[in-house]
Amino acid sequence: MNNLVKSVEMEGMKSSVPEFAIGDTVKVMQKIKEGDKERLQAYEGVVIARKNGGVRETFTVRKISYGVGVEKSFPIHSPKIASIEVIRKGKPRRAKLYYVRELTGKAAKVKSATENK
Repeated sequence: MNNLVKSVEMEGMKSSVPEFAIGDTVKVMQKIKEGDKERLQAYEGVVIARKNGGVRETFTVRKISYGVGVEKSFPIHSPKIASIEVIRKGKPRRAKLYYVRELTGKAAKVKSATENK
């Protein structure tokens, strides 16, 4: 039974998912359908969480829009996600960055993985 479930889940998984982790700044290109037209919309922010695994895996991206913090969760293997591009690698000190919700300005910035020590 487990093999059957795993094989069905493998069919729904994308093969071209880039490697990204918590603290990375990513640009997610999402397919938006308006009437009979379809367009791509970018959503750029910091990955604050990744959950589950396999075909059910999701990640949460947080950005500041007009002074207000906005978070959005995306399923990694969804057909609505056109692409995920890593803009900047982060070096977090936690597995989940939920504490960033209370911080503002420079304090909310995650250290870059390429910064000097």
